[in-house]
Amino acid sequence: MHSHGPNSSSVTDRRFGRRSLIKAIGAGAAAVSFSTLTQGVARAEEEMFIDAIIIGAGYAGGTVARDLARKGMSSLVLEAKDRIGGRIFTGSWAGESVEIGGQWVAAQHNLVNAELTRYGIKTYMDPEPNRVMVADGTAGAIKAVTPTEATNILKPLWTEFYKGSEQYFERPNTPLYRKDLLAAVDPLTLADRFKQMGLAATDLAQLTGEAAVYSGGSSSLGSLTGMAQWYQLSGGTYESYSTLIGRRPEGGMTRLLQSMITESKATVRFNSPVAKVTDSGSRVVVETTAGRRYAARVVIVCTAVNVWKNITFAPGLPKAHTQLMTQGMDVPHGTKMWLQIKGSKVDATTGTAPEGSGILMMVPQKQLADRRLMIAFPGPGLNVNDPAAVQAAVRQWIPGAEVLESRAMEWAKDPYTGSWGYRKVNQLLQTFPQIEQPHGRILFAGADIAHGWHGAFIEGAVESGKRAAKQALALA
Repeated sequence: MHSHGPNSSSVTDRRFGRRSLIKAIGAGAAAVSFSTLTQGVARAEEEMFIDAIIIGAGYAGGTVARDLARKGMSSLVLEAKDRIGGRIFTGSWAGESVEIGGQWVAAQHNLVNAELTRYGIKTYMDPEPNRVMVADGTAGAIKAVTPTEATNILKPLWTEFYKGSEQYFERPNTPLYRKDLLAAVDPLTLADRFKQMGLAATDLAQLTGEAAVYSGGSSSLGSLTGMAQWYQLSGGTYESYSTLIGRRPEGGMTRLLQSMITESKATVRFNSPVAKVTDSGSRVVVETTAGRRYAARVVIVCTAVNVWKNITFAPGLPKAHTQLMTQGMDVPHGTKMWLQIKGSKVDATTGTAPEGSGILMMVPQKQLADRRLMIAFPGPGLNVNDPAAVQAAVRQWIPGAEVLESRAMEWAKDPYTGSWGYRKVNQLLQTFPQIEQPHGRILFAGADIAHGWHGAFIEGAVESGKRAAKQALALA
């Protein structure tokens, strides 16, 4: 699939394809050059017995490997892809370092900030927007306002939306603390909450775009408690919640993970999807799709929940794990698109468009000499591989804009990660805390099943990785 700008004769790859991404990984932090990494040698029999096998080289897996190493335990990390990071993927484009997956860390992410300090990694801020798009009262249409005007419009609406969450998430890092109050809200979707509010059409349109981005294409897909917990974790105000996007680690999002794995001295084997995990009671045997077998005292599954279905577990998974595996936790439509928009002074535009729009959310990135980089989160109705459709969608946001190039990562189509995670209705009450418990000598970690910053934040991956490392130490 290829594309070109409407006034350009050059043809460029629109998608972050395998070859271009591997080439891009040299952008500072993303380079995988650990002396401990190895592809391994195919053997029919078990080739080693190790303290711990970690399935997945994302932030949860990296945290487990590092924490176990500090206690003297050795680890083998089996990674299905040819890189570390999972849904985090630092690359380069237009001569700049770009995040193809997750991009931001926040001041409220205490665990991540402690890790950044430990490894001496500083952060910086994305460009401040000077133009915000909001619904204008016409079906599907948006208009530009100043950041102050946007706050005046959105603050009372979102404050009302989250009303009561300060009670049912009184202690947001302990989400079941008010389980009694959650019984009335965990069955609600984001769309259900909108209906409860009885909003006028224009007010409703101000909110649906953001909800649709996080829940994967429709606000009827995700739980109210998902965003409500983030809101309370952020500080419980519109202003505090607004600070979650914009802060980035120097050297890219993969740099911290690289530091963790380097310190762990774990052996990492790429291109090693796992087919089967068997717990015999005294040890666990892991078999890859290529037929390689490894044995360990304990196994920690650090993949996205939607990957569990690709693995045969013996004995079979408990009820809570089976429920999440069947229902899924990754959103059904999760696509991140990078844009190069022609111009030496392109407005730093952000905001949301109503649910159903071609582009639901836009975030400004660096202004270059003759173009500005932008991030867009498209809705499921936009064909990101159609240059004319992308151009038209961008012009709804920036009239007359010329898209020189665009590239999209359709995370929902990735079999080894899927899109970012977001809880569905009743998953909090029906699967926690059971989902965090060991299944014999098989443990589970990952942002999807984090207690606090679940889903779309590496804070959750680090949190669950630390919990799983403690459990592994107890079993070993």
